[in-house]
Amino acid sequence: TTVLAIADTTLTTVIEATGVAAPIQEATLSTKLMASVVAVDVIEGSAVRAGQPLVRLDARDLTAKREQVNANRAAATAMHAQASAHAARIRALHATDAAPKAMLEAAETQLLQAESGLRAANAAAAELSAVESYATLVAPFAGIVTHRFVDAGAFAAPGAPLVTVQDATTLRLTVHVAPSAIRGLNRGDKVAVTIEGTADVATIEGIVSAPGGLHAINALVVNRDGRHLAGSSATLAIPTGTHRGIAVPTAALIHEGDLTGVMLRTQSGDVRRWIRTGASVGGMTEVTAGLRVGDQVILRTTTGAE
Repeated sequence: TTVLAIADTTLTTVIEATGVAAPIQEATLSTKLMASVVAVDVIEGSAVRAGQPLVRLDARDLTAKREQVNANRAAATAMHAQASAHAARIRALHATDAAPKAMLEAAETQLLQAESGLRAANAAAAELSAVESYATLVAPFAGIVTHRFVDAGAFAAPGAPLVTVQDATTLRLTVHVAPSAIRGLNRGDKVAVTIEGTADVATIEGIVSAPGGLHAINALVVNRDGRHLAGSSATLAIPTGTHRGIAVPTAALIHEGDLTGVMLRTQSGDVRRWIRTGASVGGMTEVTAGLRVGDQVILRTTTGAE
């Protein structure tokens, strides 16, 4: 148990702005194919790595088309090789006046036609490869599956959502404030943030103008341990100056419903005192009513009923 004497001190004046702690990346995957779902390899809550297969579609018609495309490309390649060799022979004969110019022009034309046919065959193969990629949906980044919209046997239509992947290892918080609140605030600055009652530190990612004469502040919170849930309400404490006041360690606060209090050490024993609090910055919470300079606040190392 530690007893702290309340003293008048210089506190940071802050403006609190509320927003939502959104995941740094989120993607809802769909397909351009119209096909049956063969398998869904994940469930909601599954951790996935980038490139991991998530949903597989029936692509048997594409397999048959692939064989046709490969045959066409092989034929086009052979025709190009034959036309190229023939043109080379005619060029050599023409150089010694053994072949007329008309024969050379015909050979060059055949070569151009063969080159065009080969390009078309290669383009068809590339187009089919792109279409085939929609038969197996893979995770675009490492994250957690948050929604699974289909099961094996379902029918997948183009553009219909199949699965959602979320990367919440970093959370992005966007708040809107008046222009006066951003003075002295720069990209990379650290500011206090509270996410569903849990204190943390956010890094300013950027500040941009927003409609209505406001400015939007984007801030990032590292969340690799998953202590915060994506979509949680978050409050950013934006520093605007300093003022005199009193504060207690945030860890010393006691919460019961809407009431906030602390344990005080008095001559007659330890008593609970309900207080009114302000902003929390750097592990300290300002007390606006209920305490005075000289009061002794108890900070316990373990929790327990008083």
